[in-house]
Amino acid sequence: MTALRIAAALTSLDEVAHFCHELAERAGLSPEAAYRLRLAADELATNVVMHGYRGGEGELRLAGGTDEDIVWIRLEDDAPPFDPAAGRKPPTPDVPLAKRPIGGLGIHLAITALDDFSYRYADGHNRSTLVIRRHRTE
Repeated sequence: MTALRIAAALTSLDEVAHFCHELAERAGLSPEAAYRLRLAADELATNVVMHGYRGGEGELRLAGGTDEDIVWIRLEDDAPPFDPAAGRKPPTPDVPLAKRPIGGLGIHLAITALDDFSYRYADGHNRSTLVIRRHRTE
């Protein structure tokens, strides 16, 4: 398992990308699977920075590892409770862009890029777990 603690700031998001890249490389993920993992981690971390802490000070904690069949990343923060999957709505391509509500598409893309996602709020911490299967079956 590897871990990273960073300031919850947009300037720290490059470290999230690097963390994902290193983990995916060690796990032997395909480029497509590595991209999906990074996309999801980046979007969820950005969401915590922009909406969770609302520009205030805070910290993001990442842990990641591999099991026999999966690669996982756990994002943890101390922002107010927010379950990214709750109330998530798929995009509405039949509605013109000007009439679509702002927000939510990034989270939808992040979660659907993953093979599994879970969220838990406990003891004042948001904890999101992102999972990619090492060998995807479709």
